[in-house]
Amino acid sequence: MKYLAKFFTMILALGAVMLPGQASAEKVMRVGSWLPPKHTMNKDVLPTWGKWISEATEGRVTLKIEYPGGHPKAMLGNVQDGVFDAAWTFHGYFPGRFKLTKIVELPGLGAGAEAASVAHWRINKKYLHKAGEHKGIILGALFTHGPGQIHLREPIASLKEMDGKKIRIGGGVQTDIANRMGVKGVAAPGSKVYEILSQGVADGVFMPMGEKRTLRLKEVAPFTMKFPTGMYLGSFGVFLNKDFLDSLSAQDRTAVLSVSGEKLSALAGRYWGEDVKVGEADAKASGNTIMEAPASVLKEFEAMTGDMEDEWLESVKDRNVDAKKALMELREIARSYQ
Repeated sequence: MKYLAKFFTMILALGAVMLPGQASAEKVMRVGSWLPPKHTMNKDVLPTWGKWISEATEGRVTLKIEYPGGHPKAMLGNVQDGVFDAAWTFHGYFPGRFKLTKIVELPGLGAGAEAASVAHWRINKKYLHKAGEHKGIILGALFTHGPGQIHLREPIASLKEMDGKKIRIGGGVQTDIANRMGVKGVAAPGSKVYEILSQGVADGVFMPMGEKRTLRLKEVAPFTMKFPTGMYLGSFGVFLNKDFLDSLSAQDRTAVLSVSGEKLSALAGRYWGEDVKVGEADAKASGNTIMEAPASVLKEFEAMTGDMEDEWLESVKDRNVDAKKALMELREIARSYQ
């Protein structure tokens, strides 16, 4: 009995040593994602965020990326329903719900993805969150992809040639631009773009240059009409489940949020912006034709999109925010960002 008692004492002592370490890894934040694992969001952004979270919580919360498949639109509902603790997706997949996020997508911002992302976060925090478009979820970040360009199977010399072409449209401001060009929109998530282009379902796609590499557009859309600062930007959000955050200690909840928000927005924008350069270099090395939009094309584009700002301002009147002031301030922040 004496030896048995000693044995149990040793076991309990060992457990006491192990338990703190086990507790530190108990909370795994499951993050839903959808583009390929090699995409900068999954290769760089989310792992860096996970590192920040682990450091900020001293290892008590860790991040795990999961790929459920299906349409990325489902990510928002998955977070709201607790299927995932966090996820990210494109606001343009939800026409009618997210009107204000188009503020950062409008043509003519003239800033890179990191600057736009920081401005996006600050303006939402100051003005736009009051409208409640993100009601039911905790907003972890707002960011944009790099400048959106036209990628095609066959080259064009003017925007008039876009009339009647079948173009994959993601949503948001892309839709408004497509309507002005007279293209026939093809609806498909980003993960299906290679497939629809290779099968001839679409003649081209509006996307940033990084996707020439990550989605292999260089193979199925070897011609790009490149605008100096892009035709538009795309608005994305990182979303957190409220119940998951509430399940953390007050200390860890604060820690997770401290490495989210503007910090995460800037990180995502920075990596997506860098991905543009990598994608363009890779496309050129693969023999793609990247045509700088000539003055005549820029003039065409300006003529067809000149009223988009006023149209957007009219569309968000029901949101009861000072959208005009917000837009002016967003541009100031983005253009002066260092």
